[in-house]
Amino acid sequence: MLKKYTLLYWQDGKWLVGRLRERSDVFSQGKTLSELESNIQEALSLMEDTDFENLPAGFKIKEMTVETQ
Repeated sequence: MLKKYTLLYWQDGKWLVGRLRERSDVFSQGKTLSELESNIQEALSLMEDTDFENLPAGFKIKEMTVETQ
């Protein structure tokens, strides 16, 4: 499945540092934009692999909309 994310990134010394707007817990760095994107993809993959590890058997998922300011 393909999902679109928005990468927010900035220069910090010699590094490009970034995070995903939709998943602020996914954060990484790279020396080039390509390396940063690859590292962000890896970080997202690791986060998604562990998101459901500690949930009880039979858990359910429901998408919801939240109003923010």
